[in-house]
Amino acid sequence: MIFRNRPLVRLGAAALLASGALTVFGAPAHAAGTETDLSLDVVGTKVADGAIGKLAYAKVTNNGENTPSELAVRIDVSKVDFTRFAVFPDADCKPDSDGENPGAFTCYANQEALPGPGETIDLPMVVLKAEETLDKAYSIPVTVTLISKDDTTEDNNTKNATVEFSKESGPDLAVLADDVKNAVTVKNGKIQLAGDLHAGDTAQLIYTVWNQGDVTTAGFKVSVKLPAGVTFTETEDECEYATDKASLVCTYPNLPFIPLTQEPKNDDETPGGAFYHLLSVSKDVKAGALTGGTVEVTPLLPAPGLKAQSTEIKNAPDNMTPVDAPDVDGSDNTDGYAVVVAAEGGAGGGGGGGGGGGEVGNDDGGLPVTGAKAGLIGGIGVAVLVAGGAMFLVARRRRVVLVTPGDEKPTA
Repeated sequence: MIFRNRPLVRLGAAALLASGALTVFGAPAHAAGTETDLSLDVVGTKVADGAIGKLAYAKVTNNGENTPSELAVRIDVSKVDFTRFAVFPDADCKPDSDGENPGAFTCYANQEALPGPGETIDLPMVVLKAEETLDKAYSIPVTVTLISKDDTTEDNNTKNATVEFSKESGPDLAVLADDVKNAVTVKNGKIQLAGDLHAGDTAQLIYTVWNQGDVTTAGFKVSVKLPAGVTFTETEDECEYATDKASLVCTYPNLPFIPLTQEPKNDDETPGGAFYHLLSVSKDVKAGALTGGTVEVTPLLPAPGLKAQSTEIKNAPDNMTPVDAPDVDGSDNTDGYAVVVAAEGGAGGGGGGGGGGGEVGNDDGGLPVTGAKAGLIGGIGVAVLVAGGAMFLVARRRRVVLVTPGDEKPTA
């Protein structure tokens, strides 16, 4: 299988624009009230030996006090041999060239995707190899650059990443945590959105964990740290809490995740799931972004000499003691998030403004209030299935919503 006949569309990327030159950006010309410090990070660029590909992420974080008026991300893939490998954004972005090697992609965020103070947006990137087995490990340089006339600090706008197609086998967990921006209420055992989040409200932290490696896990361990001024609302049996209820460690030893590129045999097999915790925001916190929250995951494998009965989600043997497993790519095992508290006076709290009063979770009436483990969604949406060389990708967190260049893009 080669990539000459542009299988990028077949592999899950949106349609690529065929031609046109990239915009030439002029000197920054800040608009009043939009100046801010934007920073860039790139994670998840190492692929396990037995995995055909994975999702990497370019993360743009707003470290300042204002929301930028515009933002673009440029991904230079000129060093990628597209006859054997592919690296491209999983979104509708503008390529430099419509030839065999696109050279670079530029992705423009629309207004709804622009990150507010403390917030992060993520651009998924597909990393893929043509051969199921490589003769040796390969390393490919990729440069990612964020562009915004409103950015005030230029020394954190470029990342020189290395895409590694390794000869290592093992689990490769990734985690994405949503910024917390809505209040929730609990009605009839269901969680419902309740508008903007204010001081004193209840909120919901949601994060997604999945296995992009080539080995099934026995389960996983998650460590969650909350920003100052926020505590966990309830306790769960699988979790140990700090005295101040500002951090926890949960261990799920019998929750196997199959590799993302392995097709599930039935509905009881899954490469990952979405989890949640209910949070209480202190009544005395000031409006704004409460930063410093993190979610970190560690894969678990059966103890040496023991083997789980099945890859399905059900009880494993009582004598199986999972142990921490080395992760093929540790760069995407931790994700930060912010809790964004709105100023008083706007719609929110229990008023149904902002996010409205809709239910959170599945289509049959929201998620039950029984802890993070009960929040597992079987058959995670973030999935890559390989069949006849085709890959499809769905359900991303806070993905960059992209527009056609020319409709909305940074200007000089």
